[in-house]
Amino acid sequence: MFTRSVARSSSALARGFASSAKANRKVAVLGAAGGIGQPMSLLLKTDPLVTGLSLYDIRGAPGVAADISHVNTHSEVKGYEKDDIKAALTGAEVVIIPAGVPRKPGMTRDDLFNTNASIVRDLAEACAEYCPKAYIGIISNPVNSTVPIFAEVYKKKGVFDEKRLFGVTTLDVVRASRFLGEIKGSDPKDIKVTVVGGHSGATIVPLLSQTAQGKDVSGEAYKALVNRIQFGGDEVVKAKAGTGSATLSMGFAGARFANSLIRALNGESGVVEPTFVKSPLYESEGVEYFATNVELGPEGVKKINPVGELSAEEQELLKACLPDLAKNIKKGVEFANQA
Repeated sequence: MFTRSVARSSSALARGFASSAKANRKVAVLGAAGGIGQPMSLLLKTDPLVTGLSLYDIRGAPGVAADISHVNTHSEVKGYEKDDIKAALTGAEVVIIPAGVPRKPGMTRDDLFNTNASIVRDLAEACAEYCPKAYIGIISNPVNSTVPIFAEVYKKKGVFDEKRLFGVTTLDVVRASRFLGEIKGSDPKDIKVTVVGGHSGATIVPLLSQTAQGKDVSGEAYKALVNRIQFGGDEVVKAKAGTGSATLSMGFAGARFANSLIRALNGESGVVEPTFVKSPLYESEGVEYFATNVELGPEGVKKINPVGELSAEEQELLKACLPDLAKNIKKGVEFANQA
């Protein structure tokens, strides 16, 4: 059962949603009837900082809304489908987007591009029209490409604000702390692993050397841990045997990110979450968007933290990450700008 402890730790959701000064916060979930959308919507219903929850999907969202509306928390829930996206988005301050098709065995995030790219483009156009000032969190894969797609649509509409657009990479640090905790026999809530780069495969760069519990992991154990963090999604896809992907853990991570963002919007200081944003860190190398620890504030992105000192192994991981990430970003930009 979730508690209402006031906590600034980025692991707040693991112990119960952190709360801050009260404010009316309407959150819209686009793709609410899907495998990620349903558990995330349920978690958001239990978040004391969410006062209004607007659930949208092509079909099924009114049923999801009716179901979770029975949960005895104070937030109001409404469901919308098909052509009701205007009503779903009007007045939304935070929009979380898990819409799209899930991965299946043998698929990479890039394989999802052709389907999910058009879905994200269409949703970006709707958000630009009906809630252009909302803070947007994108879960739809491949995040390395869908965030640039969303940005390009907003640029065309003249409403792009780089401080209000986020790729939700929280699951990478959730996995990293959990997997490292397993190795060390420690409680994951006490482990903070910085993960930078992107949100797929080799573009995910865990900085274990910056974590007390991770500094001494070496050799084959280090390689196995890095691989598991980078390809943890494959582990779930395989285990579900074609029936789905990492939906429940992603729902948890998405709700955690939304909670952190709302706390920052409410004026809480020191709220830091990893997120894929427009960043100057590696822009000179063709990487316009990059995930790192970002301090959140009332404006959205308050401060983009540098990656810090890297070990030799991490430098090699980053070296491998950047070219792939640049290609992913370029693919998204080109899709959004095609005739």
